[in-house]
Amino acid sequence: MTAVGDISGPTISDRRAVVSLLRHLRSPEGQADPLPVWEGLRSMGDVVRAPWGAYFVTSFEACSQVLRSRNWLVPDFAWQERQPDPRRWQELATQELTGTLSRINAPSHTCQRRALGNPFDRTTLEGLRPAIAHIVTGLLDDLEERLRTDGEADFVETVAELLPVRTVGEWLGIPEEHHAYILDFAHRQAYAQELFPSKEQLAQAGQATLEMRAFFGELIRERRARPGNDVLTGWIHHWDAHYADDPEAAARVIYHLTMFITIASLETSAVLLTNAVRFATEEPARAQWLRAHPEHIDDLIEETLRYDPPVWLNSHVAADDTILAGTPLAKDTTVHILYGAAAHDPRRNPDPHVFDILRDGGHITFGSGPHYCLGAPLARFEAREAIARILERFPTLRPAGPPSYDNSRLVFRRITSLKVTV
Repeated sequence: MTAVGDISGPTISDRRAVVSLLRHLRSPEGQADPLPVWEGLRSMGDVVRAPWGAYFVTSFEACSQVLRSRNWLVPDFAWQERQPDPRRWQELATQELTGTLSRINAPSHTCQRRALGNPFDRTTLEGLRPAIAHIVTGLLDDLEERLRTDGEADFVETVAELLPVRTVGEWLGIPEEHHAYILDFAHRQAYAQELFPSKEQLAQAGQATLEMRAFFGELIRERRARPGNDVLTGWIHHWDAHYADDPEAAARVIYHLTMFITIASLETSAVLLTNAVRFATEEPARAQWLRAHPEHIDDLIEETLRYDPPVWLNSHVAADDTILAGTPLAKDTTVHILYGAAAHDPRRNPDPHVFDILRDGGHITFGSGPHYCLGAPLARFEAREAIARILERFPTLRPAGPPSYDNSRLVFRRITSLKVTV
């Protein structure tokens, strides 16, 4: 019995149904089409008990409530220490991410967000426009060359993965020679954020964490020695002054900001760009319509974010005993927000399984409330610039087949390949 009453567990049949749906989600079929999984979980309720005692939140309204309300926190160090088996959270890679903006609560989170302000406001994005345009031109030159030489090209390898890392590299002053290495350890480190990573995945994530520490530590040391006219230099000046009597605290904040904002901007932006190009070009009539109506490229991007979000799941914990969508939940209970299920909730988006550029619907793919994604404006901006140029430059571009996915992912979606042709 808890302070909110008796919370009964799932029935055997419910448990089996949930496990079956999750198993399907990790299959090639589930990765290619997760919509039956979202529908299956949502049919079980707005709040669905998971076999391990947490809950899946499936409805748009309940997910929005968790993201916006002060009654819900991210699972920070304090929460981890209160768990019956804290060893689950003591892996090196897990601990590393728990120190980042995505896993800290007020007041530390509020302090860092206020100091950052809006890093990708209109002025910043306009200032980045020439650099992004130059990057896009170079990547599309490479795409054109591969299409001419081989008849097809891998859009993920040639464009989608490279645009985000080159953009953030330009913003932070990270030389291009390091970009491939950053992508490599970012992919491996992402396994630490899975629901139940395997020992092999945790080992990969742990090694990636050591490499990240070494890389960003050296980057920050070099920038201290040779300041530049870049964002990282500004962070160093700000946090050194903020923690004038505690240089170690300043170093931790600078490291976590630099590391997190770099790696967080990569996979999600690559998935958005790949999906947007796929949805824009898989039907020639849709591509032709978009070329005639470029003002709706933003609508394409929003519908892409809704239809197939780059992040499938995010976890929050109850700050106090509470009730969510009629379900009593005790303090410290974990809930898993299912972005895809929420976006395909027919109560929010009628006919949700239809991809409709002019839907003007709703999604929470970038989150909501205090932990709203810092990089959302940049991801949208990159996608808008790239898609406009692709539609103009490659009028007959189309997917040569379905995308390939990392089937081991349940949290951060990763498209590993999309072959395109003309």
